[in-house]
Amino acid sequence: MSHSPRNARARTAARLFALAALFALALAFAPAPDSAARAKKQKKTKQPTTGRIEVSTNPGGYPIFIDGRPAGETTDYVRAIDLEPGTYNVEIIFPNNTRWSHVFQIVAGRKDCIALNYRPRTISIPAVPVSPCPYPVNVSAPASVNDGDIITFSADVGYAGASALNYTWTVSPPSARILSGAGTPTITVDSTGLGSQRVTAILVVDDGSGDRSCRQTAQAQTGILKQEIRQVPKRFDEFPSVAFDDDKARLDNLAVELQNNPTAVGYIIAYAGRRSRPGHADRMGTRAADYLVNTRGISRSRIVVVNGGSREDNFYELWLVPQGAEPPRPTPSIGANELRTTPPASRSSARRG
Repeated sequence: MSHSPRNARARTAARLFALAALFALALAFAPAPDSAARAKKQKKTKQPTTGRIEVSTNPGGYPIFIDGRPAGETTDYVRAIDLEPGTYNVEIIFPNNTRWSHVFQIVAGRKDCIALNYRPRTISIPAVPVSPCPYPVNVSAPASVNDGDIITFSADVGYAGASALNYTWTVSPPSARILSGAGTPTITVDSTGLGSQRVTAILVVDDGSGDRSCRQTAQAQTGILKQEIRQVPKRFDEFPSVAFDDDKARLDNLAVELQNNPTAVGYIIAYAGRRSRPGHADRMGTRAADYLVNTRGISRSRIVVVNGGSREDNFYELWLVPQGAEPPRPTPSIGANELRTTPPASRSSARRG
């Protein structure tokens, strides 16, 4: 059986066209050589290198010394002092040479919060009392801190006796943890994991005499502000649309996930292929949404359809978007000016060849 040269040329052209199409498809799906490096770089986050002391006094205007060096004055609002990690002795000088001091262990990314109330002492020369009791005790603490900050509770004790005082602290809730200062006038407490709660520190002071009036109690509270967790959309699935029966299997998985997460919304981003007819992305999205609603029983109010533009082939992205999260954005790979359409006559001729 003989073959005409014309038929031989047609078969050769068809083979070359098929090879070119396979090569273009491989290039389209090949990852960019530096994509892994960019992804790794994006995962890196800048770690804090300093810690912070936040201090306020009522009233303000008292000198601050850190390791014996002047560090300005206090204010009646929170003043932040950033320090390199390490151990620091912080001292605040009140009138009449009254001093408050505490040794802080500064950790990168953590804050030590201090709030002090100064109670002026008056000097008088009355008759020496037989007993220095009772005596005033006041505990100061910040009104509120963020979850994870370090709270400083500090006691001001107006004891005039000669005996050494005993300081017994109790903190609540039970998950609150004393980091330092047990048995001293000042303690630090870790607030990690205590968001939306209040930390209460109760101090019992006594001079060991057994006299009930020499046993004094005071307390202070600090509210813990919960850090809001930012909700982000989740890419649930993505796939080329070849046959709707295959698409339905992937949509079934999205329906199950929506049923398990009743507050989430399903986003369907449909992309038309380079050679698809105009409006094909809209038709793809409508068909997928109708299947989820009419066949799988998902409420239409929980389905959002987005025309994503064009890619090389018909393509779906399926997203789960939690309540309050920003919706996903389409990522077309072909601009409108790059689209090529093939007239019906030309496609018919190609099939005949």
